[in-house]
Amino acid sequence: MKKVKFTQMKDGTKEDYLLLDKHEKEFVKKTPDRILKYMSELTSTLEGYQVSRLEHSLQSATRALQDKAEEEMIVAALLHDIGDELAFHNHSEFAATILKPYVSEKTHWIVEKHGLFQLYYYAHHLGYDKNERDKYKGHKFYKDTIYFCENWDQKSFDPNFKSLTLKDFEPYVKKIFGRAPYSN
Repeated sequence: MKKVKFTQMKDGTKEDYLLLDKHEKEFVKKTPDRILKYMSELTSTLEGYQVSRLEHSLQSATRALQDKAEEEMIVAALLHDIGDELAFHNHSEFAATILKPYVSEKTHWIVEKHGLFQLYYYAHHLGYDKNERDKYKGHKFYKDTIYFCENWDQKSFDPNFKSLTLKDFEPYVKKIFGRAPYSN
C-alpha cells in the first residue's frame, strides 16, 4: 500500500494529503461498522447492575423506538453510554462527541447533558445535589433531556425487559453515520 513520504506533517505535499484524504473517506464509511462492533462488546458491566451496558443501551433504544422517536434519537439512545468503559466520569461528553457531526444540536445536547440529568435519580443517596440539572432550567432542551432520562435511560436496567437486538438497530446506525455531517 502506498504511504505518504513525510515524517512531519509540515513536510507533506499535496499528493501526500490527497492520498490520506482518499483513505480517510474510506475509513469514515466504515464508522457504523466500528461502532456496532464496539457496542457488541459491551457485554460486561460495572459490578452491581442487573444488566450489561449493551443490554441497557438496547433497552434505551428499544424504548425510544417504541415511543416513535426520530431515528437520530433512537441511535442516540443506543449510544448514549458508549463512553462508560473508556471515560466513566465524562461518558456523556464522550458519547456526544461521537454523535455530534451526525445529529442535530438538540440530540447532541441531550446526550451531552444526560449524565448530569441522571443525578436526579440517585445523587441525594450519596450526599450530592440531585437537582444539579436545575442550572439548565429555561434551556430550550431542558425538558427534552428530562424526557430522555425519565422515559428511556433511567428505566432501562430491567433484566425482564424484552429489548430488540443490536442487529435490529444496525440500519439506524448505518443511516445516521452514513449521512453527511451537520455543520453545528
